[in-house]
Amino acid sequence: MFLREFLYFNKSDRRVILFLLAIAVSALVAFFFLGGDEMSHSGYGYKNKRGEYNNGYSYQHYPHKYYYVAGQKAELFPFDPNTADSTEFLRLGLRPWQVRSIYKYRSRGGVYRTSADFARLYGLTQKQFREMQPYIRIGSDYKPASLLPEVAARQARHDSIVAKYSIKIKDGEHVQLNSADTAMLQRVPGVGSYYAHEIEIYRHRLGGFSRVEQLKEIDGFPESALKYFTASSTNIAKLNVNKLSLNQLKHHPYISFYQARDIVDYRRLRGSIK
Repeated sequence: MFLREFLYFNKSDRRVILFLLAIAVSALVAFFFLGGDEMSHSGYGYKNKRGEYNNGYSYQHYPHKYYYVAGQKAELFPFDPNTADSTEFLRLGLRPWQVRSIYKYRSRGGVYRTSADFARLYGLTQKQFREMQPYIRIGSDYKPASLLPEVAARQARHDSIVAKYSIKIKDGEHVQLNSADTAMLQRVPGVGSYYAHEIEIYRHRLGGFSRVEQLKEIDGFPESALKYFTASSTNIAKLNVNKLSLNQLKHHPYISFYQARDIVDYRRLRGSIK
């Protein structure tokens, strides 16, 4: 049947068909007699029986800025996201497009000042970040200048002077946390300009204090000052989770980046949260 149909083709078409058949037969013969090397899933090369990866080129002569080998196991080692190169990021298990995102962020002047900043990398899972976090080392050149010992010491001296010479309230007197300004906050024994400023910032992020004990969440805040504060629920600003953006949500002290992202995804897929 095939031969009869084959004869209907003109001479030039029959030559092309015979040529293609010859190539197919040669490929099959070569496959069976040369060892049947296994093609890789990546489509860029093959893996032979010895488990060696080969794509016909040497990486020593043809280096690539970003490359990825499927199935490569992630390594864990100390790294600074501000200075690490693409090879290190790939060894950590990041995908090439994530590495390009980091390079783009750094080229625009972006800086990772804390390990939490690195958690904002798009596509980074919670499991990956938890594994990497103990190994993140932020160089001193990239940390905030306020953390310098001489700056911190100067601020501490300033706060002690303000605390010493400000007119302080007496035992039994109280300051309303959600309505007091920084000047009033500094009248509390043990609270200087630094902690007054920190209280104001944290109050804004929370939308207001619901409990005095929330002051303990401010790093280093003196517990001896807690007895001078009261918190009124009437001055708390409610936040509408259906209108806040991802950045606004993750700015809240009790909402992580991943929770904020889940809230935004939920709203996008299912509508408003009720």
